[in-house]
Amino acid sequence: MLVPQLTHVPVAVRNAMRDGPRDSATHLRHAAAIPALGEIEIGGRASRENAGESLTVMAWNVERLRHVDAIAATIAGRAPDVVLLSEVDKGMARSGNGHLLSRLADRLGHSYAYGVEFLELGTGNETEQAANGRAENAEGFHGNAITTAVPLLRPFLVRFDAAGAWFLPEHGQPRVGGRMALGGQVMAGDRRVTVASVHLENRTTPAGRADQTRHLLDAIDKYDAEAPVLIGGDFNTLTATYPERNDDPAAWRERIVAEPDRLMCPDRHEPLFAIMTERGYDWRDANAFDKPTQRRAAGDLTPAGHIDWFFTRGLSASAPATLPAVLPDGSPSADHEALVVTVRTK
Repeated sequence: MLVPQLTHVPVAVRNAMRDGPRDSATHLRHAAAIPALGEIEIGGRASRENAGESLTVMAWNVERLRHVDAIAATIAGRAPDVVLLSEVDKGMARSGNGHLLSRLADRLGHSYAYGVEFLELGTGNETEQAANGRAENAEGFHGNAITTAVPLLRPFLVRFDAAGAWFLPEHGQPRVGGRMALGGQVMAGDRRVTVASVHLENRTTPAGRADQTRHLLDAIDKYDAEAPVLIGGDFNTLTATYPERNDDPAAWRERIVAEPDRLMCPDRHEPLFAIMTERGYDWRDANAFDKPTQRRAAGDLTPAGHIDWFFTRGLSASAPATLPAVLPDGSPSADHEALVVTVRTK
């Protein structure tokens, strides 16, 4: 459902969810009772009627969008027609409790669509919780977005997961919802092109991400099987299960040292690439391979990988680039770099 504003969930309701039973069955009941998980918020205003024969597209995991002004400057420097965003906060204490996407769209002269990945019942991860003090979330929304300089047609939302693993007590970051994709269509010349902003799960297996990819591609084919497609976002192609990577970080670093190409060329370890190929999608021409797309904090020795991607079907891709996510003082504006590519219908 398209709405001008996502349906608010009162703080008392959120706190009751957080403090009550935390099991999968309870998660399903909560998720079904939250209208915002099925809504797409539409706002902003496109500044152009038509994109011409080609489209310049950016994809970026903007890590809450807390550094919105620097991120807007990076995006504006490439003047993209379409921007595919993940990890966008709305009404979260950790990012100032504002509507940062609306601010970004206004800066860019774009319209926007926004879908909720999670209703956050807490104030973030351990670092964010420590920094927030006693601040409460005004809304608690966290999700994916698309901004466009040209009209976005027929927006759609695809949910990947209803099991609610993030809701369980052992995760320490209580959330209702699950990973998802947000899409729509834009005109390139006289052709409709389907675009989708994607965020796949990090706390799963490569097989789990492959299942999410199949679900997404099936949904896109049902939406429009004939239109060319560009999918972009954070695919979390980390090549191993979450416990393998996190239970023994030193052993994981040794494994990466022994396989130096593993995280930069993950297609041998992540079956989602084979699924994309079988379904007619390509990634080799649409992505730059010169640097990781993860940006590590100073002192973090964990190897960085190429985990953000573009995939195309029925499009010719050119000029792919990875853009540094930096503030004016050189510190990070997000923990992922930005991707950009230009595509043209075949």
